[in-house]
Amino acid sequence: MSDEQVSRRSVLRGVAVTTVAGVAGYAVAATSDAAGARAATTAANGYGADEQTRSRLAALADIPAGGGLILDDARVVLTRAEDGEVLAFSATCTHQGCTVSSIEQGLIVCPCHLSRFDLATGAPVSGPARRPLPPVAVEVTGEEVFIG
Repeated sequence: MSDEQVSRRSVLRGVAVTTVAGVAGYAVAATSDAAGARAATTAANGYGADEQTRSRLAALADIPAGGGLILDDARVVLTRAEDGEVLAFSATCTHQGCTVSSIEQGLIVCPCHLSRFDLATGAPVSGPARRPLPPVAVEVTGEEVFIG
């Protein structure tokens, strides 16, 4: 065998090391408390987010009172209390990182393992998830909801 040939044993070792590293990396990412959390930004003057850096998420009218709206692109769940208060949570389930998919009977539902979260707090109500959905800072300006 020449120096340029690779043995089957070397290839299998490489595959085994790569697989173990991938599984370890996934386990660390899935259990990280910061998974899916987004930091709020504040303008240098301390008066809130700079108008030019804010991103519009939705119109207030799009969020039903006592319900919510899932924004897949932003990976955010917007909820609205009966009194009109708007809250936002990460749409990434804290169990294994799936994206929540629906709001049913006043609960945010993850389709992967059926974890359910409270609309007002993001706290797990049932299912395998044990940590709440992380809150996301949003601002209501007029009839629009923005993220900084």
